[in-house]
Amino acid sequence: MTTVSSSAPDRVGGSPVGDSLARRGSSYLYRHAKVRLALLLSAPLFWLGLVYIAALVALLITAFWTVDSFTGEILIEWNIDNVTKVLGDALYHAVTLRTLGAAILVTIIDVAIALPIAFVMAKIASRGVQRALVIAILMPLWASYLVKAYAWRSILAQDGILDWLLGPIGGSSPGYGFEGSVMTLAYLWLPFVILPIFTALERVPDTLLDASSDLGARTSSTFRFIVLPLIVPGIIAGSIFSFSLTLGDYIAVKIVGGATQMLGTLVYSNVGVANNLPLAAAISLIPLTIIFIYLAAVRRTGALDNL
Repeated sequence: MTTVSSSAPDRVGGSPVGDSLARRGSSYLYRHAKVRLALLLSAPLFWLGLVYIAALVALLITAFWTVDSFTGEILIEWNIDNVTKVLGDALYHAVTLRTLGAAILVTIIDVAIALPIAFVMAKIASRGVQRALVIAILMPLWASYLVKAYAWRSILAQDGILDWLLGPIGGSSPGYGFEGSVMTLAYLWLPFVILPIFTALERVPDTLLDASSDLGARTSSTFRFIVLPLIVPGIIAGSIFSFSLTLGDYIAVKIVGGATQMLGTLVYSNVGVANNLPLAAAISLIPLTIIFIYLAAVRRTGALDNL
């Protein structure tokens, strides 16, 4: 019997050198977790730095340029006129306070609605009901942002659904304006507030609630002294979404806000209508500064450490 020898590798399509390099690389990455993590994060961090941070920095730099009043072209002439105008004009002060007030109201409304819903989902509802509630909360996210905003335009319209519901008790729709904007934005961002609070409540051990009940504590005391301190990180996470998204929104405000001006609508009007990108960039510094101050304040409380 004749034996045929072959120098081909055991694995089809492979080579001893390639397999050896792959094994050594795999072993190296297994022993060096930080290198493995750096390689995994390098691509998304590069994309984030290139597309978001670099574009944002480039936008903010234009705040110190100017626009030719005759041709409308942007001139690279360094000055602080736009920033001075934004900081010193009473119009921008009023719009900033209005936008900040809307962001605070939307956040308070969303947290107030999200707390009982998340508590029922996490601690009271059965597993099947919990899944159904999670799906119900996520379903609005499947619809287009514009569809939801225009749906609220129909709800807030004169003789609309809200008028029909409140009419029998002597109420009426607030119509298009600041109140309508707050209601619409609170609806749009509510799922982003419920889910972090729900996740935080799921982490609260049921044994703590049982022990509090066995020791005779009231429901309000249990929530205040046991549950609330444990879910503060979830509330903070949800508030960051609702607060920051409201500060920068302009589409919903344009649809249901009527003549209401927010910082987002001012930025949009200066970019799309007035063609004054430097002034729009200067205005965008205001919400960025506000959210950075908010994040710094939250960080000092230590709530973000537990997220």
